[in-house]
Amino acid sequence: MLTIASSDSGGGAGIQADLKAFARCGAHGMSAIVALTAQNTRGVTAIAEQSPGIVRDQIRTVLDDLGADAAKTGMLFSSAIIEAVADELTGRGLPLVVDPVMVASSGSRLLQPDAVQTLTKRLFPLATVVTPNLPEAQALTGMATEDRAALAQRLVAMGAAAALVTGGHGAEPVDHLFDGRSHLRISVPRYPVAATHGAGCTHSAALAAALAAGLP
Repeated sequence: MLTIASSDSGGGAGIQADLKAFARCGAHGMSAIVALTAQNTRGVTAIAEQSPGIVRDQIRTVLDDLGADAAKTGMLFSSAIIEAVADELTGRGLPLVVDPVMVASSGSRLLQPDAVQTLTKRLFPLATVVTPNLPEAQALTGMATEDRAALAQRLVAMGAAAALVTGGHGAEPVDHLFDGRSHLRISVPRYPVAATHGAGCTHSAALAAALAAGLP
């Protein structure tokens, strides 16, 4: 399993959360780190983006030797990084979960505004499934609705093979999956605690591990 994302120094999200989820699901985790963050439970205080070249080298070096059964992306931060990731993944045929991380739970912006179009144009067509939360789905589609079915349909129309809009936000705790043919509502528990930082990373990493294991 390969995660292409950013480091969370607090260990709650990002690369650290992905690797923990992979291990819990019985998968060997590998990583390509695209940015370093100074981050804790209260927020993100600094971001240091890596060069597109080193991002390409990490992905290529891992996949050309160890290979992978699936991959996922998390916080990618900039257009240049997204382009590098897409260039390296194109043609490899890997199941890919794209978690379009845009804003941290604390409110810090984790995707530059000019990178949103690059994300949808370059990575959505490579994705087996995209997994935005409700605010991310609304921002990506330009739709203000909480109708997850409509949002998921629009995300698929934008190029993703399938979309799963997660249930952590909004009035109704439901994950909603649309695979281009049918809709599936998945009721989920919503826990009354503040420590939900990294939930989307963990969710998408577990989904990627399941795809790697051959599950639909």
